[in-house]
Amino acid sequence: MKPVVYTGTSISHSDARKILDADYRAPVRRHDLRRIVTLASPPEIIGIIDGVFFDNAAVAHREIIEALKSGIIVVGGGSMGALRASELETYGMIGVGKVFEMYRNGVIESDDEVAVTFDAGSNEALSVPLVNIRMTVEAAKNAGVIDPVQAAAIIGVARKLFYPDRNYQNVVFESEKNGIISGIEKKKLLDFIKLNEIDIKYQDAILVLEKIKELI
Repeated sequence: MKPVVYTGTSISHSDARKILDADYRAPVRRHDLRRIVTLASPPEIIGIIDGVFFDNAAVAHREIIEALKSGIIVVGGGSMGALRASELETYGMIGVGKVFEMYRNGVIESDDEVAVTFDAGSNEALSVPLVNIRMTVEAAKNAGVIDPVQAAAIIGVARKLFYPDRNYQNVVFESEKNGIISGIEKKKLLDFIKLNEIDIKYQDAILVLEKIKELI
């Protein structure tokens, strides 16, 4: 059986298929892995990139552990996969990517960091995850577009926004409104983001697929 990979939000199924031949499914939900474990011929490898967080019950730690105990290799990264891999590394779950490292090292802790709202039909993200905003704002700071104090304050603004409302336009406009950046700096920052936005979840999703390819 092909590897089963839960994604669609961090990376589209069409983009993912260019990297790895797998059974691609929508973001993982509670009980999805239990159903796989009970199959007559379960997959040897499961990849978890995306998963639901708040609207539906998230994939439980116990069902991932059950999959691992049954002999299935579970690889995670990018989003929900990164969060669960950081929590279950000691049980044998394999984590890859920057977001996984940030969770494992305590740089970030909340599932709110990777949560996005997405279209139920296409699984396309409709908001920007906080981890992507962090990386892009860091790049703007390193490029001299904003200073370190402004960068920290902008991240603070982004954290206060409800996750479905997070996008660069809202973050930058709220930052100007709060006196963190001037009107001129706002334009410079938006221009920088258009050309230099960092999608760390997409990059990590590719690493998950490449890791699975390596394990096959």
